[in-house]
Amino acid sequence: LGQCYEQGRGVPKDDREAVHLYSLVAEQGHAEALFNLGVLCEEGRGVPTDDREAARFYILAALQGHAEAQFSYGVFCECGRGVPQDDAKAARYYRLAAEQ
Repeated sequence: LGQCYEQGRGVPKDDREAVHLYSLVAEQGHAEALFNLGVLCEEGRGVPTDDREAARFYILAALQGHAEAQFSYGVFCECGRGVPQDDAKAARYYRLAAEQ
């Protein structure tokens, strides 16, 4: 349902409602919802732009094996966005994503 609101499929596009719905599912540890929240936080859609929050959501999803979250967290580590810059950690998460 969060994706429907995020993309405006069958309902009016509403990023705030998407954030709310993703948050409900993310509280249960759902990797895709966590990743989607990371994207919305990174892009400032439905919430203020917040790289620290985006990184937090990406790592939570990445630790569950979500490949896109692993790649995104690697980017954040490489660039020092929301987390301390760490090339070794970036390489580790890029590798995890690539192995899937």
